[in-house]
Amino acid sequence: MSGRFLLDTNIVIALFQLDVSVQENLAKAEQVFVSSIVVGELYYGAYRSGRVAANLARIEEFVAGNIILQCDVVTAQIYGKVKNSLKLKGRPIPENDIWIGAIALQHHLTLISRDQHFKEIDGLTVETW
Repeated sequence: MSGRFLLDTNIVIALFQLDVSVQENLAKAEQVFVSSIVVGELYYGAYRSGRVAANLARIEEFVAGNIILQCDVVTAQIYGKVKNSLKLKGRPIPENDIWIGAIALQHHLTLISRDQHFKEIDGLTVETW
């Protein structure tokens, strides 16, 4: 397996927990990206944890070693289209996940997540590791 992937928060957390499946799949990946939204969710989790300093250090190290994709106007356009489509289908998903999906669509990336609701986003390729 190879390809271009965007990691969801639950996959980064699994990586932090040394999940073998995630490690093996990452080793085979051509390119791996992380969205600024995921980084924000990681920081939120760190500040809520009992080991704030250690978790912040882990995030800083992770961010330094990865390509972080930011939201821009194109992301916002895709977000609006996706959110409207989900509303029309009556299948809402969490706001941050709409942004993550929009970034994956914008950059033609396969989203790696353990959340099944991403499959509601039309045109998004999702894999579970």
